[in-house]
Amino acid sequence: MGRWKLHLSVGLGLLAVLLTCCYAKDNYCFAARDKTCSECLQAGIGCAYCPDENFNGPRCDLRQNLVAHGCSEGMLLAEEGTMEEERRAININLQQSQMSPQRMSVDLLPGEERMVDVEVFAPTKGPLDLYILMDFSNSMADDLNNLKKMGKQLATLVEDLSADYTIGFGKFVDKVIEPQTDMRESKLLQPWPDSVGPFSFHNSIKLTSDVNVFIQQLQGEKISGNLDAPEGGFDAMLQAAVCTDAIGWRKHSTHLLVFSTESAFHYEADGANVLSGILKRNDEKCHLVDDKYTEDTTQDYPSIPTLVRLLGHHNIIPIFAVTNHSYSYYKKLQEYFPIAEIGVLQEDSSNILTIMREAFVNIQSKMSIRSDNRPKAFQTEFLTSSGAVAQYGAFNVRPGEVGKFKMRLKAQREIDEQPVCQMEKDDKEGIMKVKPTTFSTAMDVTASIKCPKCKCEQFPTVKAPKCHGNGNLVCGKCSCDKGWLGTFCNCSSTSSALDTSQCIGPDMKEPCSGRGDCLPCGNCVCTNPEQFEGPYCQYDRSQCPRYGGFLCNGLGSCVMGQCACSKGWEGKACECPISNQTCQDSKGVVCNGQGKCVCGRCECFNSDIQMTATCEPNFQAQLGRCEATRSCVQCKAWKTGERKEKKSCDACPFEITLVDELKEEEKVLEKCSFRDEDDDCTYHYTVEKSKDPTIKTLEVQVLEKKECPAASLLWLLPLFLFLLLLLALLLLCCLKYCPCCKTCCQSCLALLPCCRRGRTVGFKEDEYMLRQSLLTSDHLDTPMVRSGPPKGTDVVRWKVTDNVHRHANHPQALIKPNPKEAIQYPVSLRLNRLFSENLSRAESRDAEQLRKEVSDNLNEVYKHIPGAQKVQKTSFRMQRNAGKRQDYTIMDTVLTAPRSSFPDIVKLTEKNVQSGNMQDLKVVPGYYTVATDREAAGAIEFQEGVESVDVHVPLFVKDEDDDKKKLLVEAVDVPLGIAEIEKRLVHITVIKEQATNIFSFLQPAYTYSRQDAVANIPISRDIIEDGRTQVTYRTRDLTAKDKKDYVAMEGDLSYGPGETQKIVPVRLLELSDKDGLLEEKQVKQFVMDLSNPRQGSKLGRYPRTTITIADQPEPSVMMFKKGTQNFSTSDPTYTIPVVRSRNPDSPATVKWRTKKAQRFDLSGPLKFNPGETEKNIVIDPKSHPGPIQPETFHLELFEPSSNATIGERKTTIVNVTDATKFPTKASVPLQQKGYINQKATSPGGHLLSPANLKAKATGPRKIHLNWDPPPGNPLGYKVKYWIYGDPEKDAQVLDVKTPQADLTGLYPYCDYETRVCAYNAMGDGHYTDMVPCQTLEDAPGEPGRLAFNVISPTVTQLSWAEPAETNGNITAYEVVYTPIDDDMKQMGPAKKVKIDNPKKRMMLIENLQSAQTYQYQVRAMNSIGWGPYRDATINLASQPTRPLSIPIIPDIPIVDAEAGDEYDSYLMYSNEVMKSPAGSKTPSVSGDDYGMNGKWEQNFLFPGGSGTRNLSASSSPMSTLSSNYRGAGGSFNTESTTTTYISGPGASRRLDMMGGGMQSTEVIMRKRSERGYTEENIRDSIVMGDLSGKLPDLGGFGYAGMQSNSQSQFSYNLSQGSRARTPSDVNEALYNLDRVLQDARLSPGVPDTPSRLVFSALGPTALKVSWQEPHCEKDIQGYCVLYQLLNGGEGKRINVTNPAENSVIIQDLLPNHSYLFKVKAQSQEGWGPEREGVITIESAVDPKSPLSPMPGSPFTLSTPSAPGPLVFTALSPDSLQLSWEKPRKPNGDILGYVVTCEQLHGGGDLRSFQVNGDSSETSLTVPNLTENIPYKFKVQARTTQGFGPEREGIITIESQDGSALSQYSGNQSMTRREIFQMPTEVSTRTNVSHTMIDDPYFTDGMMMTTQHTETSGMVTRQVTKEVVQRSVMGGTTVTKKMFYES
Repeated sequence: MGRWKLHLSVGLGLLAVLLTCCYAKDNYCFAARDKTCSECLQAGIGCAYCPDENFNGPRCDLRQNLVAHGCSEGMLLAEEGTMEEERRAININLQQSQMSPQRMSVDLLPGEERMVDVEVFAPTKGPLDLYILMDFSNSMADDLNNLKKMGKQLATLVEDLSADYTIGFGKFVDKVIEPQTDMRESKLLQPWPDSVGPFSFHNSIKLTSDVNVFIQQLQGEKISGNLDAPEGGFDAMLQAAVCTDAIGWRKHSTHLLVFSTESAFHYEADGANVLSGILKRNDEKCHLVDDKYTEDTTQDYPSIPTLVRLLGHHNIIPIFAVTNHSYSYYKKLQEYFPIAEIGVLQEDSSNILTIMREAFVNIQSKMSIRSDNRPKAFQTEFLTSSGAVAQYGAFNVRPGEVGKFKMRLKAQREIDEQPVCQMEKDDKEGIMKVKPTTFSTAMDVTASIKCPKCKCEQFPTVKAPKCHGNGNLVCGKCSCDKGWLGTFCNCSSTSSALDTSQCIGPDMKEPCSGRGDCLPCGNCVCTNPEQFEGPYCQYDRSQCPRYGGFLCNGLGSCVMGQCACSKGWEGKACECPISNQTCQDSKGVVCNGQGKCVCGRCECFNSDIQMTATCEPNFQAQLGRCEATRSCVQCKAWKTGERKEKKSCDACPFEITLVDELKEEEKVLEKCSFRDEDDDCTYHYTVEKSKDPTIKTLEVQVLEKKECPAASLLWLLPLFLFLLLLLALLLLCCLKYCPCCKTCCQSCLALLPCCRRGRTVGFKEDEYMLRQSLLTSDHLDTPMVRSGPPKGTDVVRWKVTDNVHRHANHPQALIKPNPKEAIQYPVSLRLNRLFSENLSRAESRDAEQLRKEVSDNLNEVYKHIPGAQKVQKTSFRMQRNAGKRQDYTIMDTVLTAPRSSFPDIVKLTEKNVQSGNMQDLKVVPGYYTVATDREAAGAIEFQEGVESVDVHVPLFVKDEDDDKKKLLVEAVDVPLGIAEIEKRLVHITVIKEQATNIFSFLQPAYTYSRQDAVANIPISRDIIEDGRTQVTYRTRDLTAKDKKDYVAMEGDLSYGPGETQKIVPVRLLELSDKDGLLEEKQVKQFVMDLSNPRQGSKLGRYPRTTITIADQPEPSVMMFKKGTQNFSTSDPTYTIPVVRSRNPDSPATVKWRTKKAQRFDLSGPLKFNPGETEKNIVIDPKSHPGPIQPETFHLELFEPSSNATIGERKTTIVNVTDATKFPTKASVPLQQKGYINQKATSPGGHLLSPANLKAKATGPRKIHLNWDPPPGNPLGYKVKYWIYGDPEKDAQVLDVKTPQADLTGLYPYCDYETRVCAYNAMGDGHYTDMVPCQTLEDAPGEPGRLAFNVISPTVTQLSWAEPAETNGNITAYEVVYTPIDDDMKQMGPAKKVKIDNPKKRMMLIENLQSAQTYQYQVRAMNSIGWGPYRDATINLASQPTRPLSIPIIPDIPIVDAEAGDEYDSYLMYSNEVMKSPAGSKTPSVSGDDYGMNGKWEQNFLFPGGSGTRNLSASSSPMSTLSSNYRGAGGSFNTESTTTTYISGPGASRRLDMMGGGMQSTEVIMRKRSERGYTEENIRDSIVMGDLSGKLPDLGGFGYAGMQSNSQSQFSYNLSQGSRARTPSDVNEALYNLDRVLQDARLSPGVPDTPSRLVFSALGPTALKVSWQEPHCEKDIQGYCVLYQLLNGGEGKRINVTNPAENSVIIQDLLPNHSYLFKVKAQSQEGWGPEREGVITIESAVDPKSPLSPMPGSPFTLSTPSAPGPLVFTALSPDSLQLSWEKPRKPNGDILGYVVTCEQLHGGGDLRSFQVNGDSSETSLTVPNLTENIPYKFKVQARTTQGFGPEREGIITIESQDGSALSQYSGNQSMTRREIFQMPTEVSTRTNVSHTMIDDPYFTDGMMMTTQHTETSGMVTRQVTKEVVQRSVMGGTTVTKKMFYES
């Protein structure tokens, strides 16, 4: 009993949580419910703790929730933050900047925020310090002279700006060191005439208030000079900021620094400092001695972030006065400062004073507030006085006025998921300074986080009775002693407490519901507490109601099986907003006052007119096209009709075209004819949609000629009219005074054919097209018109038939209704009583009395109908357009009677209406309506003088209606009157969801074999309104996976007029090796979905189809055809069918046996031959002993053959009933007629299963079910539904009372399975067969953030992330980029690109406008449509280009921004683009070698012929960088470093002189990096190629170097006098280069190196190695895979003899050990070269056995990297220095390095060197080398795990005097050395690890490496310069190197 009390209390507590809990994601207090009291209060603002020991709910929650749960408010523990201010009023008479409050202190709880009102005051002419900092390079000479002349104007300016000012002057040039400054002695004394020596920064005039002294000292200044164009102004700005005393800045003044220059700037690590040998960072300190900067040659320039920070810290506002030449640099720089101004200087600086004045005015008008020294736990936000968040410059405070703003100070709750109370002290408290950027004055805010502690934790109740003496009571909760468990410590942890039965709750079978572990004392610990909860883990957090597929609509949490909605939402699935905002109409009124807002939608009151979604009248919806356009056509064509006034006619929304002949009626939407009342002529016109889809108006063509009456014998017209008038008067008198004459006259007239033709009745319109979604009524009032003389009365009978579009064999048409079924008959009559407003109110007394009168009389009339029940639902209304009796009351009621009674009810109603009485109820003759659910009949009356009357036609709208259904309304006859029926029929079409076309798959499932290679899926289109339309298709994984089993497809299908079907081909893939290892192969399935139908289309019966990929051979599935078999004792045999599905072409067997049978125990095999899909098990009951008696037994299938499986109906139940009690023959006719589902009836009297179960998805989160009831009287139905793949036992059950149900709260795009049974007092009946259905999709969110890889100022690589919420399958992306100006306004046409492969979220855009800002927008599309845009803005010219080690990824879209109108055709993918010839505009990229070791192929001309060079990188996974070439005269853009050697006059065919130009050969060094994204594992490859270009004649010698991204050429001209180069020199050099580069010329037929070596981890010890087939002129015969531990060990070999196999699986690897793999191919000519790779499988291992992986632990792949690039420095003819960088990813800790050296082409011994240590850069001196011999060096890191990959380099030290000749050259030798020319702006990373051939006559060379880094958000570069100087000494050459290492 105690245990039940315990669980009851826990359950009540959790239930209380459910009732009032906020959304768990937002209620952080509730999330801390299991924590201590202190942790609860520290969880955030608003959290309270209930220490009441009798409280059973969660103790930590919001205060109001705890009170609602029953905790006494007086017991609650809670805390609040504090805030104190020190505020003195602002004194505007004090002319200095002020703030109020001056200081404040806050102590806030986590998550708490406070709003502070702040006032600021800026004086009109406050104190001002103006410091002018001027560039003193020689180009500024005229600027200095002008400034000297403007001394008086400058004095006047500062006096105007401030009454309390100081002014100072400083000058700068650049660092006094090479290469910035010419270091020759003469130039250091006087670089230019009349100048002073160079300097970095000089504070010439300290800030002074004496203007005369300033002007006098300024006159003595002289210009200076330097070498390079960028200046060292940043050094000067930093010193001017930090040297406060030396400059003279005052404390309470505004500090302005005017920076005047015409040049760009140097900044930290831009390369010049490295070339100067300056590597030390700027220390940000003052170094002025005698007002001169003294540390310029010892420390670097400051970075831009440093400068921004220091100027802000010292309250200095920069004003950049720069020339046009450098304006763009400083404009970008200005953006980094919180407040700064910029102005364009004239060339002579004559406008500098104007710039200063305008800048000062602008600065005064702006105010940007910031908070400095803010602790990490706090956030600040500044708002305007109105409460809007203020952006930069939003505070417009005029000088002299008090400005007001608000500061929002918020304490964060968590930072990176760590509670702030657990953070370091410095992160959660400190003193902030809040100030405007222009102020020196600041408000001090002492901020701290309040982390309260509960006092009750300090005073626990020891051995508390509440805890049964087995624990302490701490803040109301028991803390149990050791050995005791439970909430109240009342359960001992002894063996008796281990009884698992205590964990079984009521109506449960398993402990903890099978979802948790049963702990002692009956406590359940759920295995997945994130999913399961409750005292017995009985609640599943994922099984609450869903809406739109989202659990609790994504707006609540699932607690204890129900949704607890977040604030503002309600409903079972939180689907209803509490606010009525979505119900407001255009005027802000809820539902226009004509309805009520229910669940965020308007439910409009009954109305005779169409209503919009907000209950506003929608008149146009009910008009036909003809009626809607009639008056406009009449006024525009003939200037007649109701719109003939010009103003009214001009308001018509379309124009007309007069034509001589109209189009045929079939080719237009509508053909209309009307009579013009003005001339009695008939005019005709057509209405159709515009052919231009962008034009939404109709196209109207009017026949120019009207049809008018004949004009002959017009003179007889007056006489004829007179006679007619006389006759009419006589008849009128006769009819008025003689009733018999009246009847006689009507009868006579009816006999006259001429008179009868004179009056006709008929429907006004032929056809109506109605959108079901726009219907506001279940009826349509269609007008019937009468033409001819409107005298007399005509009564017209009409009828309407539903679903006339269904043919005789339609499935619904075959279902004949039960004539005895009781249905409802809506009946309408017109009472002989005027309508009053009271009758419209159902609760009024008048309505109640009339309702009773109607019921009493109608019940008396209809009691003669057999089976009729009393009328109900009586209501009253008026009907407009009802002639003279439209003010009379229309009565609507419902009569229930058998279906077969319809004709009798119509006759009885008509008879009584004609008499004018329904018993004693007076009715108006001539009007009635009687309807069923599929047909209706009625009558309307035309009174005298009435020309039009509405027919109230029922539409029979039902959920199970077809997507496009048709009704036929027919005027039957005229029982009273003389009119003839003219337009007899009206066709009404009701279309669901405004469908113009219906798209659907032909069937819900397809099966294809992998051998088919392609699955062709047809998509059909049912045309309702012909035209162009589109639908989106997309595949989605189920058990089949994209890129593994098939290739995903997505896109839009466009259908032209008349097209009804298209095919989508889906490529199927072969089984992978890994899948081949799996013993139990899963059935591979994927789905294809249709979505986003356009142009008014919708989805039809099958919006999804499932494609099954049949592996070969595919197993057959065998099962019983039915779950239940029914026989009687009189049946001679029992025949039980077994069916087979899938792979029917192969034989299969299965065994069967009986179970639980009374008289027999049978078994046997069942064999299916090829092609057979059904076999029968036949049991002869008479062949077994004993009498045949009623019984129930089972049949079971078992032991299928190896190529078959057993399906879901493994067993079937056989019911044998007594033939005398349950005759079976009687039921056969009913079954054949379809009234009874052909399932068995149990002997116990249970109901049969419902029939015709249908399921249809009506939204992403909703499915509608309907079915036919079974015979009998079911009390209700149980609907069972579950997700496809889940067991049926976990299904949810819905109880309904009607034969239909709506399943809501489902997942979008999810397959569900359903069954339905009926139940009665005997219990549940039989379930239907399973019916599947799939929910629909939703639209996607915006893509992830955009990223740019800037290749050059005109080329960028744009990438983005997949949307966080795809809401289906992304089918495409759209990229739009637009040139914009600084105000974000469009400056040119936007270009749009659609990328129809969603996997390619990257694009290369070329030929952008240089220095132009673009806005880039990207959005995603799925089958529903496009999502929102994600945008970003960038100017490529302002961004540094990326290092060359970041490649252009292959297989991405490339677009050309200059392609104009043919832009879309210029979209391509990089793996589809061939390399371009020179001058081509086509983008060119590298080959397809991506991700792993690559192969290069390039043609190279050798002396006397040509050949092919295949050079391969070795050892480590690599990827190829791509290149981009432009031809001669254009740009050269390559992801590589290029050195070009050019011959002089007399060159050979290889370097041919062409009109003063030369043919040159380029040597391209390209970096390769693993997977294309990092610079790890870099190995170098060298590729030879030809580059054409015209260069000037360089005389005896020419050299040209090129760097990527610079798009410039640089050349050295080194004239050597008479020493000219000969053709043999060039050939010799090329031959030497060929030998040095290790030319691996393979004999024809030998395979190349295998490419794309790929590793895939299958487990912690298993690896799949795959590669691509190498190029080979002959057939590949096989492969060989070698592998061994990287640190040595036994090598293992795997031979692959099948050339079609390009992968192996290796199972015996050790975890966390690096392996070296080698793969090579073999042909009949022999083995080719190897491809190498190093890989490690990292995983957790068992501590007791380090070589064994931990079961279930994750595993990942990693690759150790080689040492950094090798750099060679020649020290003497026989020695060199070798240096390298530390590997970025070594395999273990580095212990040292091993360096090997050997001659490249053999000979000599292999030398080995050991280098210890792990410094970041290591060097080694190698002696005893031989001149003119190429050496190959290898460097390998030695780690704790062994040896890492090798780095290789090749070098030759050659003789320079020509006496010692190379063994390869014959008569001339070449020095192989790396020569690079430094471009103007270095933007590459080019680490040298190979060297190039140099010219023997070179005297100087230079080698450079650059590194791209990012520091503090700013881009910096690091450059290493190597200057190599050589001098000839005797017969040898000594190379000296000056090398500055960074």
